[in-house]
Amino acid sequence: MNNFLENWGNAANTALGFFWMALWAFILGYALSSLIQVFVTKKNMQKTMGESDAKSVLFGTFFGFISSSCSFSALATTKSLFQKGASFVSSMAFLLASTNLVIELGIVISIFLGWQFVVGEYVGGVLLILISWLLVGLINPKSIISKARKKLGEAKKEKVDSKPISEKIKNKTNWIKVGKQYGMEWKMVWKDVTIGFTIAGVISAFVPDTFFQTLFINTGEGQTSFGFFTLLEHVIVGPFAAFMTFIGSMGNIPLAALLFGKGVSFAGVMAFIFSDLVVFPVLRINAKYYGWKMSLFILFLLFTALIITSLFLHYSFDFFNLLPDFSSIQILEQEHFQLDYTFFMNIGFLVISGILVYLGFFSEQKDISYMKEMAPKSPLLEKVLKYLAFISYIWLAGGILVKYIFNF
Repeated sequence: MNNFLENWGNAANTALGFFWMALWAFILGYALSSLIQVFVTKKNMQKTMGESDAKSVLFGTFFGFISSSCSFSALATTKSLFQKGASFVSSMAFLLASTNLVIELGIVISIFLGWQFVVGEYVGGVLLILISWLLVGLINPKSIISKARKKLGEAKKEKVDSKPISEKIKNKTNWIKVGKQYGMEWKMVWKDVTIGFTIAGVISAFVPDTFFQTLFINTGEGQTSFGFFTLLEHVIVGPFAAFMTFIGSMGNIPLAALLFGKGVSFAGVMAFIFSDLVVFPVLRINAKYYGWKMSLFILFLLFTALIITSLFLHYSFDFFNLLPDFSSIQILEQEHFQLDYTFFMNIGFLVISGILVYLGFFSEQKDISYMKEMAPKSPLLEKVLKYLAFISYIWLAGGILVKYIFNF
């Protein structure tokens, strides 16, 4: 019993410590994302993405980058662009860029995993787009694309705000929209982040290394080199491990750091991080939008691109002797709560967060309408995640009491 209580306290302390490490990065990332989405115009987006050539794919990638968002928001925007005339290839480029070439994700990865994984994330995001483009060209699924467009029907016409950014910045209404967007960003991810960091703490305290050595073959015991079939198993198992957590990429980063610390290959960890678009909720939403044939084709496309990209990154980094060392991930040994740069960064960004929340929800003009299109989530899954998040809070509170009040 004493052993369980000690592990419980350590699990809660680790989970909260992980979140404290990343708090300023979350605030910075979502603040930047909110600013970009309100002030950067998307005028003529679908017009510039109407072909399947390099220019359209480049525009799709660029617009995806400046529209960085959670998977459900990215799915809804992708559907709208495709419905308004964007080509399938440029729409997929937008989807992949808006979920992988993400500012806030890169910052959090740098904290938990280091610069090699940040480079892998951004280079890998570009590779995912290029490989998907190549696969679509080789397969040429014209009939599937045509049926998907027919299922979507005609797009509604929308008003376009063509004012320059310099003029938008001076308008207080837009800053209120930034505050609302910032609140919406947190609303979209709070359950995923809560559950993800809690699971990371539980795994660090309760799950033995032998579990990971069974799940990801040929790991542990100082293993630093991997054969092709070992890497292939890692990049296939990685997405399934991500699916089992039921959370998005932001909440999965501390879990990715734990996997790497347990000896999982660079390729396997990158596949784990890239997996937010090949899980069942995304498959279901795409089926609702485009039909099951197109949804399964997108799944095949992204899963194949993910495997090729993860393997390519691993061998490329290995060739240039840039593969990160497992021993470099010391997040479990770190003292999380101390008076260091993280403390002052968190305090500063919490002030910024408070200002944005005030502007969006408590200022005199708080009633200004601002809505962001979201993909239809499963009510049952959202309810399950909500209850799991509240259970996580109870677990964390109990663990902290056990560790610091009862001294286990």
